[in-house]
Amino acid sequence: MRKEFKLNTPKEGMIAITREVASYVDSLGVEEGIVVVYSPHTTAGITINENGDRDVVHDLLLAMGTTFPDDKRFRHLEGNSAAHLKASMVGSSATLIISKGRLDLGIWQDIYFCEFDGPRSRRFLVKVISG
Repeated sequence: MRKEFKLNTPKEGMIAITREVASYVDSLGVEEGIVVVYSPHTTAGITINENGDRDVVHDLLLAMGTTFPDDKRFRHLEGNSAAHLKASMVGSSATLIISKGRLDLGIWQDIYFCEFDGPRSRRFLVKVISG
């Protein structure tokens, strides 16, 4: 069972997508299994992190910008090498457990779509495997 979601992103940011993923899982009625959330983009990623304090997202983006700043020595013609580096660091997917019909996330966790080269029209894929 697979579903594609679309979203419009800001220039850079982390967009919570937990509601969309959880709603899809709920609609399937899967009691036990796994779900993979995947970004098919080379300048965007998927991660799980804290949702209780928005300053965490700010701090993550600040640290990634400091660690991977734009650099005039980069050769990539599109000029978005820093975005590629950030996306590689974050990764393109997250795997979660479905238990008792629900995503088994921690109390302060959300799933985030991470944009590093926007604004853009993006998509992410959700694959549920029951069992």
